[in-house]
Amino acid sequence: MIAASSSPGRSDRPMLAIGLRLAAMVMLSTMFMLVKLAGEAGVSLPELVFWRQAMSVPIILGWLAATGSLGLLRTRRMASHAMRATTGTAGLCCNIGAATLLPLPVGTTLGFTTPLFAVLITALVLREKVGPWRWTAVVLGFIGVLLLTQPGGEPIPLPGLAAGLGAGLIVAVVSFQIRDLSRTEAPIACVFWFAFFGSLFAAILLPLYGTAHSAYEWLLLVAIGLAGTLAQFLVTSALRLGQVATVVVMDYTALIWATLYGWTIWGHVPSAAMWLGAPVIVAAGLIITSREHFLARRVSPTSAIDEGATEEAASAPPQGT
Repeated sequence: MIAASSSPGRSDRPMLAIGLRLAAMVMLSTMFMLVKLAGEAGVSLPELVFWRQAMSVPIILGWLAATGSLGLLRTRRMASHAMRATTGTAGLCCNIGAATLLPLPVGTTLGFTTPLFAVLITALVLREKVGPWRWTAVVLGFIGVLLLTQPGGEPIPLPGLAAGLGAGLIVAVVSFQIRDLSRTEAPIACVFWFAFFGSLFAAILLPLYGTAHSAYEWLLLVAIGLAGTLAQFLVTSALRLGQVATVVVMDYTALIWATLYGWTIWGHVPSAAMWLGAPVIVAAGLIITSREHFLARRVSPTSAIDEGATEEAASAPPQGT
C-alpha cells in the first residue's frame, strides 16, 4: 500500500489501527479473489475496472452527504486528479490482470515490489540520496523476484509477470503523484476523484467490451466494487489512528489470505519457488520501511507496499540514507 502521513493532532489508537489495517487486507484479498472468479466467468478487464471504480462514486457521495462533508471534494487541481487517475487506472488494470492471469499468492507477492521501484524512482528520477541499506533491499527484492519466477524451471506466464511487476512500478509512480496532491487535497478527495475519473476512462471501452451478464456475474461485479470501497475506508481509518510505520507492516498479511483463497477455491498449493521468493521480497520491503522509520520517524513513498489503496495521501519527501 502507499503509505500516508498521519494527520496532525489525531488520536493514536494503535491496536484499533492494526485491526482496521488487517481488515483492509482481508477485503483487498477478497476483492482480488472475486476479480479472478469474474474473469474466469468471462467478464472483460475493462468491465472489471469500470465496476471497481464506479461503485465507489455513489458510496462516497452518499457518505459525505450524510455527514455534511461534501465540501471536502472541492478542488482547484482537477487536472492533477485526472492525471493521477490515468496513472492509477493503468495500475489497477495491471493488478486485475495479475489477479486473473496468475495464482493469487504470486500476483500478491509481485505487488510487494512497489517499494523497490519507489527506491529506484527516488534515486534515478528524483536524484535524491539513497544509501546502502535501501540499495541492498532493492537487490534483495529482485533476487526474490528471480526466485519466484523459477528461472530454468517452469516459469510463470510472461503476461502475468509483466502485469504483476507493472502494477508494482505504476503504484510506485502514483505514490509520488499522491504526495504532491496531498499537500492541498483531502485524502477522501483523492479517493473520490480517482474513482470518478477512473470509471469515466473505463466507460469509454464498455461499448467495445461490455456484454450481457448472468445474475452470478452481476453479483460478482457488485461485490468487487463494495469490497474495494470498504478496503479504502478501512485503510484511511487505520492511518488516522496509528503510526504509518506500524500499520503498513500489516499489508503483508494479504499474502496469507491470497494463499488461503488460492488453495481452497482453485487448489493452488504454493510452489517451492513461492516459498523461496516471497519471504525474500517481503524482507526487502520490511528493510526499506524500517530504515525509513529509523532515519526520519516517518515513512516516505519509498516505503509503499501494494495497490490496493493508492488513494491514501503520501508523506513527506524521503530522507537520504
